Amino acid sequence: MRMKQILSVVLISAATSAASMWGYNKFVRDDAYVYPPNGAAAQQKAPANYAGFDGVLGAENAIDFTGAASAAIPATVHIKTKVNRTATNNLPRKSPFGELFPDFDIDDFFGDRSRSFPQSASGSGAIISEDGYIVTNNHVIDGADEINVTLNNKRSFKAKLVGADPSTDLAVIKIEAKGLPFLLYGNSDDVKVGQWVLAVGYPLTLETTVTAGIISAKGRTLDINKRQSATPVESFLQTDAAVNPGNSGGPLITTDGKLIGINSAIASPTGAFAGYSFTIPVNIVKKIIADVMKFGTVQRAYLGIQYPRENLSDEVKAQNGIREGEGVYVLEVTKDGAAESAGIKKGDVITKVNGFSVTNGPEMVGQIATLRP
Repeated sequence: MRMKQILSVVLISAATSAASMWGYNKFVRDDAYVYPPNGAAAQQKAPANYAGFDGVLGAENAIDFTGAASAAIPATVHIKTKVNRTATNNLPRKSPFGELFPDFDIDDFFGDRSRSFPQSASGSGAIISEDGYIVTNNHVIDGADEINVTLNNKRSFKAKLVGADPSTDLAVIKIEAKGLPFLLYGNSDDVKVGQWVLAVGYPLTLETTVTAGIISAKGRTLDINKRQSATPVESFLQTDAAVNPGNSGGPLITTDGKLIGINSAIASPTGAFAGYSFTIPVNIVKKIIADVMKFGTVQRAYLGIQYPRENLSDEVKAQNGIREGEGVYVLEVTKDGAAESAGIKKGDVITKVNGFSVTNGPEMVGQIATLRP
């Protein structure tokens, strides 16, 4: 059984409560991209226990993450958003007890009255320029009336939204500041399975947190961005670095401190980290940022083919002479599309895009997502 049949996939933003109303102390943003939906995981302190570690590597072979962590921590920010909600009380307008208690405005608790109250959510972000541009997930800031950014040194700023792309779950925000530490781009095409990486962010109720893991797989698709876009683009890096609610939008970096992705999702039956996290590759991130900053919107390239979403059966592979991992099988070609113009036909197998080898649909989509029309 495939992973997505046994694990629910959840976006990893942390929701927190922000206002009182009618005897309730707090209201929590009910966000479809937060698990649990009422944000309970972000509200409560996680229990902590001591854990032993039997170092597999000897001290002489130990990998040193301190330099990378030192570069990433100052360039990782805490993002808090506020959304103004309205609730309506549809109880009968007049209370039957109003005349019994004339000095107490009990009618104020009845009737068709609308009340506004704020809800809040939080996530992480990565500074990408010294003058205050920050990349994060779209689901962290989507619908926000107010975006607040706190740096690692506790300086706080109001942020404005520069642009967002629900298809890739990316957004760019801006704070008015100069001389900020920022992350340098790596190259996600050069990332290898088994390579050490670090995830940085503000998970749960914690301050800046760094976790380590390896690249477990490349070119993963979860269909999670269908929740916010009719044209989802997914080609995730999969890692086993611990990522939890609140890590959304935070950076994934190499051991030399280069940005190779933005953490976006986890696969989990509970909403907390269960061994798998998913990151948007930096080559896609760079392109989305460049488009948003230059054009205000994303300039998206489309190939114009249909390809199998599931693995082809052995029978179909044999009939068409397709070898496992050879490329992407073309089911149909869109009339007057880019693929037809390039001479691609039904039954062809696409093995390279822009000079890069592709072995499956998500890898192909990931390469196309780095290009403009």
